[in-house]
Amino acid sequence: MAATQRIVIENCSIATVDANDTEYATGHLVVAGNRIESLGAGRAPEGLENVVRRIDATGHLVTPGLVNTHHHFYQWITRGLATDHNLFNWLVALYPTWARIDEPMVRAAAQGSLAMMARGGVTTALDHHYVFPKGSGDLSGAIIGAAREMGVRFTLARGSMDRSEKDGGLPPDFAVETLEGALAATEATVREHHDDSLDAMTQVAVAPCSPFSVSTELMREGAELARRLGVRLHTHGSETVEEEQFCKELFGMGPTDYFESTGWLGEDVWMAHCVHMNDSDIAAFARTKTGVAHCPSSNARLAAGIARVPDMLAAGVPVGLGVDGTASNESGELHTELRNALLINRLGAHREAALNARQALRLGTYGGAQVLGRAQEIGSLEAGKLADLVLWKLDTLAHASIADPVTALVFGAAAPVTASFVNGEQIVENSRLLHVDEDAIARSTRDEAQRLARIAAQA
Repeated sequence: MAATQRIVIENCSIATVDANDTEYATGHLVVAGNRIESLGAGRAPEGLENVVRRIDATGHLVTPGLVNTHHHFYQWITRGLATDHNLFNWLVALYPTWARIDEPMVRAAAQGSLAMMARGGVTTALDHHYVFPKGSGDLSGAIIGAAREMGVRFTLARGSMDRSEKDGGLPPDFAVETLEGALAATEATVREHHDDSLDAMTQVAVAPCSPFSVSTELMREGAELARRLGVRLHTHGSETVEEEQFCKELFGMGPTDYFESTGWLGEDVWMAHCVHMNDSDIAAFARTKTGVAHCPSSNARLAAGIARVPDMLAAGVPVGLGVDGTASNESGELHTELRNALLINRLGAHREAALNARQALRLGTYGGAQVLGRAQEIGSLEAGKLADLVLWKLDTLAHASIADPVTALVFGAAAPVTASFVNGEQIVENSRLLHVDEDAIARSTRDEAQRLARIAAQA
């Protein structure tokens, strides 16, 4: 049996994001195989065996890898469109184009979305994919394959829609599935791709899109399916004032009450956005441990509002960060959401007391791991956890005069990623991806975006 190989990282600042927010001004971290073996202040212990690499991380901050809890990869090839729309008008403008995606487009878009996140410190990514036009190919397989090639830990939230224009919904009729078809395809995806092992690289969640594109039957039966299969549940919730009005008109109740009536509150559930939540809604999420994917840039881009993140955290609601689709957050990066979450929440009722730098970092790491149900494995730097971690370079002009490294990372300019590891394997070096050709991905996504635009224009 081959001896376990070790990587030693030394001379760095470390923010563990553990339960005590332990930090080391100058410390070390030892990776053995795919696990963190030890970490602490000062130099690594002498006499470690089978050390295959030593990294002098002087001038760096080491943190857990960032965890993205909400995204729509396919939107990478429709960036920069409908830039002055609110959510409903934006959806109406873009659904006719999205309804014409196919497998090569989705694969290219997934590669672009994953590449942008991974080179910026994301080690665990999620894609909520819910558009499955008839005859479009194996879209779930294309997305999962792209993540596997990148080396990123990944959750596919297998989405679905069965409420089209003819039923009072927003998607075109040919872009939705039947109730039976959506449930069968979702179950097949879980059975083929979901891995429930501790160090799983691919997991699947059940994820009907939203109340205004999904029937009550699909919501209710989707929840039953997820619990029968032992996987998590994800959807959009309380994103806009218009959504709340829609729910009250159609269901006679607000979004949170509607979700509870269909089985969609619980510690195995997380929802994207949750911008328009009253005290009762937040209390219901806290009571049931329902999680939230906070997407500050997208919420601002679509003028949806400011989510009550400080109140959610105070109540005990699990909260992580999400990029959201790149048609509503064109940068496609998660590390910029650390800063935006802090700044945007300070525009709310709590002002300067809303969030601090360490709370923002926790949202993007441990909070995300909680929301995805993986806090025992990832999200903090602790002995025995999986070796998903990032080395942020903070000794350049951009951060040179900021003494505190966590403040530099969150408040300062986007920090370069010198190295990023997933399962102890390096996937990024000097802000470049190691396993894929970024330039080829750029060309492919540009070509597929142009092909989609031509197809949509001819429709």
